[in-house]
Amino acid sequence: MSSQTTSAPVESSKREAFGGRWIFILAAMGSAIGLGNIWRFPYIAYENGGGAFIIPYLVALLSAGIPLLFFDYAIGHRFKGSPPLAFRRMAKWTETIGWWKAMICVVIGLYYAAILGWAASYIFFSSTEAWGDDANAFFFEEYLQVSDTPSLDFTIVPGVFWPMLAIWVAVLIVLGIGVRRGIGIASAIGIPILVVMFLVLVGISLTLEGAVGGLDALFTPNWEALLSPGVWVAAYGQIFFSLSVGFGIMITYSSYLKKRTNLTGSGMVVGFSNSGFEILAGIGVFSALGFMAQASGVAVGDVVESGIGLAFVAFPEIISQAPLGLGPIIGVLFFGSLLFAGFTSMISILEVTLSAVKDKTGWSRVTVVSTFGVALALLSLVGFGTTSGLHLLDVSDYFVNQFGIVAAALVAVVSVSWLLRRLGRMVDHLNKVSSFRLGTVYKFLIGLVLPVVLGYTLVLEFIGQMTADEPYGGMPNWYVNTFGWGMAVSLIVIGFIVSLLPWAKGSALYTEQSENEYLLDDADLTQGKHAANDTEQEIKS
Repeated sequence: MSSQTTSAPVESSKREAFGGRWIFILAAMGSAIGLGNIWRFPYIAYENGGGAFIIPYLVALLSAGIPLLFFDYAIGHRFKGSPPLAFRRMAKWTETIGWWKAMICVVIGLYYAAILGWAASYIFFSSTEAWGDDANAFFFEEYLQVSDTPSLDFTIVPGVFWPMLAIWVAVLIVLGIGVRRGIGIASAIGIPILVVMFLVLVGISLTLEGAVGGLDALFTPNWEALLSPGVWVAAYGQIFFSLSVGFGIMITYSSYLKKRTNLTGSGMVVGFSNSGFEILAGIGVFSALGFMAQASGVAVGDVVESGIGLAFVAFPEIISQAPLGLGPIIGVLFFGSLLFAGFTSMISILEVTLSAVKDKTGWSRVTVVSTFGVALALLSLVGFGTTSGLHLLDVSDYFVNQFGIVAAALVAVVSVSWLLRRLGRMVDHLNKVSSFRLGTVYKFLIGLVLPVVLGYTLVLEFIGQMTADEPYGGMPNWYVNTFGWGMAVSLIVIGFIVSLLPWAKGSALYTEQSENEYLLDDADLTQGKHAANDTEQEIKS
């Protein structure tokens, strides 16, 4: 073994842990159920076959989403660490993969705070319908004060800056308190509140005139859409981005579980709960859009939007048109749901990075949060609390998702399955502690199906950008190359550089024992002495 792996721990230390399996499940649900469930899934389903989209969606969930969720659980639980520590314990050279995932979470966490700040503001705006007669102009011009062209304009927008600051303070307090009393309690409180609020919102939306028309538009199946490869790519993409898999969250969270924990059973609960909430979101959103279409005298398709446009333009218009004083109630429920869903997700995103720093340096949680966490908050406020924040958010979000999360997941799966040939060991670990046992089918999905799907998705997006008539979003070349392509590549470079830095003697690599009975060393990687089965032979069999 390498000297770092075999060095005796400086002291015996236990890793932080969740209060129980159900707290972990709620925390994992809090991470998975985020903004994308509410403002992305309904639009993706509508644009890709309506009711027929449920078929590729379920196929993607069962063949990729849940298997990748199990994959992350196995790594985190077996090697007891944040992504860099877990991958470092697996093989020294794979530590870069862990830091790559941690850097992805940095970027997402920076802009996530801005969206939560907007949602918090709109809770109050809903009471007076502050957007007036033009929700679009109010949001982009009066509230965000968006600069005409993408630039490096650092002019602070007070209406965005202060809510963002409040969000950062709340998130850092939760993270500073710890896993059991901070993340666990926030999830145990936040998820039930979110579900109740959204159920009430759906109930009100279903009573609005025109709601049935909206549901017809969403669920009427277009079976011909199933013949389009793009529909299937969209289904897999939605699953990857909504389940919080592939970029370190579930690796980190599963490292906080006790030695004997039902991993696959927990994963099934999280996976299907996430999908159930997405379908519920589709019902609520399209019921409201059906009402808006009827009130405006247009077809449902004319009012369907996704993402920011749906949340901060379409829904304010729905609120303004709602009957019997329901508008403010709908506003508080909708934007409150966005806030709670995003808050628990942001906690999980930042925990990946802060846990990684804590593991590498050996610093206390409070020290990491009060230094590195505060630095991230300041960077977020300067970058996204300004007049250029929306442009930066747009390009960062696209490139970190399409060329960050997908690429990192692909590299991790190929490295573990084919280069390290440790897929059999991961399955053995899952079966050792779980009720739902996995076998050849699972190995086939992880070892072959997932690399093909992730690779195809990545290549398709890359070709699309390379052959486009203009840079992403019509933005200037220098802006896309710097904050799009440049950012995506720099995450890998930074991850590699950080992986070269030595682990502190007081770090988790020395002071926290992995509960795994064997760590993988360079000799294992070369000779494969302890491999349960060669991955290639497993798939061929």
